[in-house]
Amino acid sequence: MNIDQVFDAFNSLRVLVIGDVMLDSYVWGKVERISPEAPVPVVTVQKREYRLGGAGNVLLNVQSLGAEAIICSVIGTDSSGDLLEESLTKKGLNCEGLIRSEHRITTIKERIIAGTQQVVRIDTETDKPISISETQKLVDKAKELIPSCQVIIFEDYDKGVLTPECIAEITSFANEHKVPTVVDPKKRNFLAYNHTTLFKPNLKELREGLKIEFNVDNREELQATVQHLKDTLQVKGALITLSERGVFIDYQEEIHQLPAHIRQIADVSGAGDTVISIAACCVALGLSPQRIAAISNLGGGLVCEMVGVVPIDKELLKREARNLS
Repeated sequence: MNIDQVFDAFNSLRVLVIGDVMLDSYVWGKVERISPEAPVPVVTVQKREYRLGGAGNVLLNVQSLGAEAIICSVIGTDSSGDLLEESLTKKGLNCEGLIRSEHRITTIKERIIAGTQQVVRIDTETDKPISISETQKLVDKAKELIPSCQVIIFEDYDKGVLTPECIAEITSFANEHKVPTVVDPKKRNFLAYNHTTLFKPNLKELREGLKIEFNVDNREELQATVQHLKDTLQVKGALITLSERGVFIDYQEEIHQLPAHIRQIADVSGAGDTVISIAACCVALGLSPQRIAAISNLGGGLVCEMVGVVPIDKELLKREARNLS
C-alpha cells in the first residue's frame, strides 16, 4: 500500500478504546481583588469550556484519522458524567461501550486560569479499581464490541477502570478473535498487559515499570531492555517513545530506531495520545514495523507544533508522510 492507500484504509477501521475517559474543564477569568476571607485571589469567571481528556483525546485522534472510535469505559451517573457523555456525543463519538455507575464518580480536572496564568487545578476523581460487578459489565460490553473492531487500544491513566482481571479477560478474548491489542500503559498495571500485541510506554514508564536503569543512548542497552520487556510480558512487540530521541520499535522480528523530526516545539501535551492512535490504526492495517514507527513518530512530532492538546490533522500528516516513502 502506498501512503494515500494507507490513509484511505484508515476510514474503514473500527477502533475500540478501553480505559479511563475524563473531562477537562477550563475556567477563564480575571483577578482584580484579593478575597477578604483568606489571602487568595478572587477570579471573576468570563468563560468556561469542557474538553475530552484521558482516553477522550485518543478517541478524537482516532476519529481525526478517519476511523470510527468507540469508547468502552465506566463513568459516574453524576452531573460530570452527563457533561462527559454529552461531550462525547457532540463530537460524534460512539458511546455504545459507555457504562454509567451509581457507585463511581466521573473524573473531572478543572483548571482555573486568570489572564494567562493557571491559578489552581481542582481534580474530582477516584482512582480505586472498579468493582467486580462493574468489571464484569465492562468485560461483557467489550466482548460484544470486539468482533466488529479491527484493533483495541488500552488507554490506562491509573484511574481504576482497567484492572488486571479485566485486562487479562479482554486480551484473551481479543487474541481468540485475532483482534490486535495496543497498549498505552501507566505504572499500576504495567506488568498486567501479558500477551498483548504492541506495548507503547515512554522512556520514564519503561524505567519505572521494569524498575530498571539503563543508558538510553547506548543502542545495545536499550535493545536489551526492550527484549527484557517483551520476555516479561510475552508481548508480540514494543514501541518506545523516547521524546527528543524519537522512537524505538521491536516488533515482528524487526528492530528500528527512528530519530525525532526536528520541529518548533510549542507544546508536548497529548503527543503520546496521537502516537498510540496512529500506531493502533497502522497495526490494524498490518503495516510493517518500520512504517508503523515512522508514521506514528511523524504524527507525534506534528502535534507538538500546536499549542494545547489537539488531535492530529489527517491531511497534514498525509502530506508529510508522503516524504517518508
